[in-house]
Amino acid sequence: MNPEMLSDPFFITVAIFAVLITGLAKGGFGGLGLFAVPILSLAISPIQAAAIMLPILIVMDWIGVWAYRKHWDKRLLLLMLPGAVLGIIIGGLVADRVSEVFVRLCVGLIAVSFPIYAVLGPRLRTGADWLKGNRPAAWVSGTITGFTSFVAHAGGPPFQAYALPQGLDKRIYAGTAVMFFTVVNAVKLVPYGMLGQFDRTNLTISAALIPLAPIGVLFGAWLIKRIDQAVFYRVMYSLIFVTGIKLLWDGLL
Repeated sequence: MNPEMLSDPFFITVAIFAVLITGLAKGGFGGLGLFAVPILSLAISPIQAAAIMLPILIVMDWIGVWAYRKHWDKRLLLLMLPGAVLGIIIGGLVADRVSEVFVRLCVGLIAVSFPIYAVLGPRLRTGADWLKGNRPAAWVSGTITGFTSFVAHAGGPPFQAYALPQGLDKRIYAGTAVMFFTVVNAVKLVPYGMLGQFDRTNLTISAALIPLAPIGVLFGAWLIKRIDQAVFYRVMYSLIFVTGIKLLWDGLL
């Protein structure tokens, strides 16, 4: 990144918004964390956006690990993590061999797909009992999760598609998701480092944004008790969808 970006008002605005939205996701508005990379990708490359967000996510992950350290399902992790590592490897190879335009299109497609999944997901999961303990499905879901997580930190939907039908207690489910993405985000450090994304500028920006993360979490915990969540989600999903369309438009032109 050009150091001049550090004084670019547009970049600073979207960066702050991205971190606060991620904090809101951790504070109770699950799923909104996907917004971070697409919104940052309006100002910088998607891979660079993901690299800047990764240290911030890792800090949040370890807070979650402490909170859920006794509540997680080992078997589900063992089923899904091998595929997730494979997906991360594929993401790293793709990012290193294709143009920024292709990656931007991938991020845009993920951003557009997420609101659609949010609407159709519950219907798609109806009658999904066949997924319980299904190893091939776990590998496929894990691989897609690893890839989308690498490209845009957007592994939530494919993870949920397999994990929710397992019928875990909600606290065990939440803890397993925390442990799963803690491992996934730690693994992503390797390919992002190999891609040269942890340079001084990116790490400086990450460090400057990290203090905003707990503010977002606390604000999310406060906000979730005071607003109509259905209306809030509709607004945010609409923004994610519009951002995805913008990225697709930019990538196709």
